[in-house]
This record gives sequence, structure tokens and C-alpha cells, in this order.
Amino acid sequence: MLRTSVDMGEPSWITVTSDTGCESHEYVRDANYFADTQIALVSQGEGTIISLSSPSTPIRYLKIRWNKHLPSDGRYLSDEWERGYGTMGFQTLRPNRIMPWYFFCVSGDAIHAFGVKVQANAMCFWQVDSAGITLVLDVRNGGSGVVLGSRRLTVATVLRTDYSGVDSFFAAHEFCRQLCPNPVFPELPVYGSNNWYYAYGDSSEEEILKDADYILGLTQGAINPPTLVIDDCWQEHHRLNEYNGGPWTQGNSKFPDMQALAATLVDRGVNPGIWIRLLLNESEDIPETWRSPLNGCLDPTHPDALTYIAHDVQRMCEWGYRVIKHDFSTFDLFGRWGFEMNPLITAEDWHFHNQSMTNAEVVKQLYTVIYETAHSYGTIILGCNTIGHLGAGLMHINRIGDDTSGLDWERTRQIGINSLAFRLPQHGAFYDVDADCVGIMGRIDWSMNRQWSDLLARSGTPMFISAKPGVMTTQEECEMRGLLLIASQQRIHLKPLDWELNDCPELWEDGDVNRQYRWYEPEGLAFSTTPTRSIPMLSIE
Repeated sequence: MLRTSVDMGEPSWITVTSDTGCESHEYVRDANYFADTQIALVSQGEGTIISLSSPSTPIRYLKIRWNKHLPSDGRYLSDEWERGYGTMGFQTLRPNRIMPWYFFCVSGDAIHAFGVKVQANAMCFWQVDSAGITLVLDVRNGGSGVVLGSRRLTVATVLRTDYSGVDSFFAAHEFCRQLCPNPVFPELPVYGSNNWYYAYGDSSEEEILKDADYILGLTQGAINPPTLVIDDCWQEHHRLNEYNGGPWTQGNSKFPDMQALAATLVDRGVNPGIWIRLLLNESEDIPETWRSPLNGCLDPTHPDALTYIAHDVQRMCEWGYRVIKHDFSTFDLFGRWGFEMNPLITAEDWHFHNQSMTNAEVVKQLYTVIYETAHSYGTIILGCNTIGHLGAGLMHINRIGDDTSGLDWERTRQIGINSLAFRLPQHGAFYDVDADCVGIMGRIDWSMNRQWSDLLARSGTPMFISAKPGVMTTQEECEMRGLLLIASQQRIHLKPLDWELNDCPELWEDGDVNRQYRWYEPEGLAFSTTPTRSIPMLSIE
């Protein structure tokens, strides 16, 4: 392998947008924008550090342009803002494509990688056309300009690395390792069960204990015990298909004692895990000043609200839960799902309680408090609906895609397999990647779920099944038992071979292990005639 770090060099053009206007001109070192705003680019080590000072002008965005050409025959792969929604993959050069965080250009034997290091202080996306490369850095606070005062903000560190003599998957994984110098991982492989994709929020302590017995029966002989995650269903104010927020101080009538339940699960031989939506909380004890003006969720920039969040995390740990799956934080912070971030993560013209922090800093502060609170108890953090590029180093596992399904195979095919394939380079580099569950409730043909289970088990990533006891046949349980034992060790690491040509890769290999999967049902693709999702793209209108 030939690996070469390339200096980005000085940009050609810079555009700065504030709360009151926009200034754009050719790059001049030490130039002022809006009288008091300066952007500095400094080469240091293998990267270029971008910093911003603006004592009195609230700044929203920086747009930095390098008029440097990339190969016209290149195929491009990028990441997503938060989870994957089944739309990742290599594409030809598309100038209107939004490419969050990093991208790769594959041209012949050459692979060009561009990205910002994890835990940046801006929401960053790339845009490429035949004339050059643009990096947009969103430094807003909420939907308004960040108020930095006397602080100089290190916005991001940009890396470019060229590779040759290796395949594109290897290069992508190596570049992700370069972007993340301090990842955290579970000490042992995490795998097991989660009750969401057969119960869908309608469960009880009695059913959870049956789930525990079931997963223990399916993992007999495993040295590493399974994890059982109690998903959305247990909280005091849970209202099925209506409300799934807090308070998080106790269980509901179906879950009378969450601490005792955790202890019982440990006694039976599983690692107990719990789901929580920390920012949505209807407790009347929470002052309005702690709430976001966007949607009424908790505003983690208010110090008392952040302390309140930390206490909720601490409570889960003290109850004895060894995995905490925190969910919905990106939506609750910014009011948009990833497919609605077109291109911005949130609407304009609102702000958090503390206006001196960028949105990226707000996210990182929240993740840091969750991680550090749990770390003192040895609890594993599993992020869901999280921004992985900001959470790398602050979570052990990241749910990398939107929900799979126990109801519709097409949702699992589109989202689960796509997310696993194109975010697999992050596995073992940023965190462990969780491509979501195998949903088994009798609605999806076993021939499909068996293949999905096989890929998860042999990918070396955390594998969770969501299996209603009694649905699988004896033969199917036997097959699942073998796959769970493989998943308990995570020694095989399949990688996609046809990922440059297929956004739902079918050919996978790890050394002597080769697998070919058939992902499509005999009747063809299922789809909605009234879809609610679309692929974001840069547009003038």
C-alpha cells in the first residue's frame, strides 16, 4: 500500500455568512470579514486546522473553496449527517450532492480521501464539481449565528490522504482510523436481543424475563454472555403509539421495579440493557427555562438541564443496567431527521440557552456528559439517532442506520444492508457499528431473515435479534443458535466486494470466507406510492 498525506494548501475563495449578511471574496491571509471576523488555515502535521475569531459578529457559516480538480471519471462515496436511510453508495460526480463529514473518490488504482477529524466544532459537509472542492462549515447556535466573544474557535481539522495499491474498502477503513485518534470500544463483543421489533412498545416485565430465557437458550455454550436491551416500553409515562419520553425515574405498571428487574436479568445470566430518550421529558418539575424554544425538549446548554440529564443516566447505571441505548437526541436537539437535513441540520433563526456554543459543541457536550457519567460505572453507551462523527470517542457502539423491521423485509433490505455496507469502514475505527436488529415476529420470510442474520454474525459487528418466542421453527432456532455463537466472538469480518457497483452489496468476503446473498423477494421490490422521504441535494430553490 502507498499512503500519502496531501496538504490542502491555501483555499481559492472564502464566503462568510453572519446573522446580517454575507461576504465572499478570494482568499487573502489575515483578511477581515464584517470588520472583526477572521478565518485562519494553518497546516499542522498531516492536517489543516481551520479556526475562526469573531468578537462581535455572530457567524452562521463558512464556505471554503479550493479550485483543485479531481478525476472526472471518479466514483464518490460519502457519509451521512446522522443515521443512514438506505441511500448511501458510490456515485459519479454530482455537483449538487451533499457529502457530510468525509468523502472518497475512486479512480482506477487511485483513491483520494478527504475529511474532517471526528469531534469537529462545526457541522461540516463537502461539495465537489469539475472545477473544485468546497467545504461548508455550519457554526450556528441553533439556527442563529454563534456568539464567540473573545474566544477563538478551532472549527475543524481537515485531512486529505491518497492511497494506491489497496482496495477501496481497506482505504476507507484506514482513513476512518486516521480521522479518529481516540475511539472507545466495548471490552467484549456485544450481541444479544432487543424486544422492539416484535413488541413495538407493548411489553412487560414478564415478557422481558421470557425474552431472557429465550436468548439464553439460543446462546448456550457461549463464553461471552448475551445482552438483553429493554427498548421503549418501560417508562412511567409510556403511552403506546403516542408518547415515548420521560420522566425516567421509575417504570410503569407493567414494569414495577426496574432495579429489581436488572438484578434478576443478571442472576439469569444476561447483561441488562435499557433504552432512554433523554431530551424528551414531560415532567412538570422541569422549569420552562430548561427547555428548547424549538420544540420544548430539554436544552442541554442550560447547566441545570444538563445536570438533570446526567442524573437520569446515573439512575440507569445505579439500577444495574450495563448498556444504555440513548435515542432521538439529534431529532430532539434540531427538529429534523437526517433525510430532512437539506442541507442544514436545523431551521434558521432560533438559538439555545447558551449562544456561545456551536451546534457541534452542544452535541459533544451532551455526549460527553452521558459517556463520562456512565464510564464511572463501567456502563456501555450505545448511541441511536446520534451524529456518529461527533460521537466517535464518546460512545462504544453507534446505531448506524434508521430502523430495520419485523414487519417488512424491504425496510431491512434498504436500510440495514446499505447502512452496514457503507458504514462498515467506521467499525473498529470510530466505535463498534450496530446495523440494527433481525426482526422475527412471523411476518418476514425466514429465507430473508436468515441471510440478514448470517451477514450480521459474520460482519464482526454487534448482532441483535428481536425474536418473539415461539415464532421460529426448531430448524430455524438451530441455525440462529449457530449464528449467535459466531456473533458472540466477532472473529470473522466480512467486507463487501461489490460495494462500488451495488448499493445493496451481495458479494462479501473475509480471507477464505466468501458469501453471496440474495436480497430480493421473488415478487420484486416493495415500495410506497406516496413516499414521505427524499434524497437531500443542494438546490437554489
